[in-house]
This record gives sequence, C-alpha cells and structure tokens, in this order.
Amino acid sequence: MLFITILFLLLAGCILTNSQLSLHYATLGLKLWFDKMIPSLLPFMILSGVMVRLHLTEKLAMIAYPAVKPVYGVRKNVCYCMLLGFLCGFPMGAKVTGELLEHDRLTLREAEYLMAFCNNIGPVYFLSFALPLLGRRLIAPYLFGMYGIPLLYGLFLRRTLYRDIGIGGSIETASRPLPKETQTPFPERFLDALDSSVRSSVQSILTLGGYMVLFNLLNLLPHVLLGHSLPLAAPLLEITGGLGMLKDALPLYSLLALSFCGFSCIAQTYSCIRNTDLSLSGYILHKVILTLLGACFYLCWFLLSPSTFLR
Repeated sequence: MLFITILFLLLAGCILTNSQLSLHYATLGLKLWFDKMIPSLLPFMILSGVMVRLHLTEKLAMIAYPAVKPVYGVRKNVCYCMLLGFLCGFPMGAKVTGELLEHDRLTLREAEYLMAFCNNIGPVYFLSFALPLLGRRLIAPYLFGMYGIPLLYGLFLRRTLYRDIGIGGSIETASRPLPKETQTPFPERFLDALDSSVRSSVQSILTLGGYMVLFNLLNLLPHVLLGHSLPLAAPLLEITGGLGMLKDALPLYSLLALSFCGFSCIAQTYSCIRNTDLSLSGYILHKVILTLLGACFYLCWFLLSPSTFLR
C-alpha cells in the first residue's frame, strides 16, 4: 500500500504541475474510450445482458455448439462465453462469464476455465486497427498467434486441469451457492431485462473509461520525472494508447503486448469479475503463459521461415 500511496501522490503532483501534458494524456484516454470502446462494446454488452437475463444464452450457443462440443466437451453456456469472448473481444469474455456466474448459469470451475483463455483482444480491433498500425501485410500467421494459441491452450486445459468439468444439462454443485436474493430462477420480463442490462452496461462502460483515462495518465510520470516518455512501457499500461505511441517501431513487442493486453485491461477485467469468486491472480498467470506461448510461436516462425517473418 505504501508503494501505491507514493505512486498516486507522485501522479497528483505531476498533474498539478504539468496541466497541459496531463490534459493531453487524459484526452487521449477519453478519445480512445469514446471512439473505440463505446461503439464497439456497449451494444454487445446490452444485448448479451438481455440474453443472460432472459435465459437465452443456450439457444444462441447452438450456432457453434455442434462444432464446439465434440472438441471441448463443454455445456452450451460455456460455448456461449467462448463465442462472445473470441468474436466480440475484450472485455466481453470476462463480463459475460462474470454475469453468467452471478446468475448461477455457470459453475465456478467453468468460469475459471473460461477466464484462462477467452478474454482476448477482439478480431475486429486486431484486423482493422492493430495490424494496419503495425504495417503487417500477412494475416493468417497473426490470427493464429492471437487466437489459435488461446484456443489450443483452452483445449489443453480442458484435457488436463479442467477435465472434471461436466457436459450435463444442469448446473453442478462445484460453484458456491448464490444468496437467494441474487438468484434468478426464472427469466425476467423483457423490459425489466432490457432496463437492467442497459443500467449495468452503462455502469460497466463508464468504469472501463475511467480505467483508460487513469492508465494513460500514468504515462505522465516518466515524462515528468525522466524528461521523456517511455514508449515501451506505454502498451503495458494501456494497450491502444501505447500502440499509438509505438506505431510500427517494434512490431513483435507490440504483438506480444496485445496477447498480454496490459495493466489497464487487467484492471478492467477485475471490474467485470469483482462480485464473483474468480481469481484475478489466476487470470494474470494464464495471460503470462499465453504471452510466452506467443513468443515461442514467433520464434518458431522465425526459425522455420525467416524470409516471411513479421511481414
């Protein structure tokens, strides 16, 4: 706590003595939140919240369930979280997992399993923003590095640490029983579900915006204390702003930072799961492992085909 206190006292002092620079970093965080996060995430948050409250997640999961069940051997609600986590992108994987766990639609073991590999940067963000910014022309190798590795890692975990997860239609007793006042044994009425989902989603998106502003502001510290910014640290603090600072200077580093997501994303993930028994430290451990696996993949790519490496 002493370190955190000193850090925030330093940050407060830097903000007060460097108002123009702090305004720049805060504006950067707000602009990224308004331009990128709200239009890309808020509609999915609202729709997913309605689906959870109306108990329609299993029906939507049927789109991919015939392909997912034979490979991963999971229930439909787990398949639904996988679908949104990979297609809609961060932090939808954590948010929908936390919501289904809170509504007693997942077991704790299932939620822990999902958090290990289903909370990644979204493909739309990756293909339309990250790869063009990094100046990469190839598509398939980067898609495998970003999404193929987590899918294979999830399959490995399913066959090892999480082989006890069942595929029956009922909730197992592995999760902690929820208090009666928070259980939702029957679907809500549509307008009630819509209202609850909009309120919850707006609160979540405002919280995520606050984290983006704060972690972009942390770039102020090295700028003031050292006299210059630290571009290498920026993606680890807040991934989108950090990538904008690095651009295409260090593509491999940026790609690995995208796998890890950065400390702002970790804080946003905590916001999504804070009312559950899910472990943030376990989530971080899996993120580190996935980043190391990504580094191994790029090393193999370099050794096997140096002429096409990072093209």
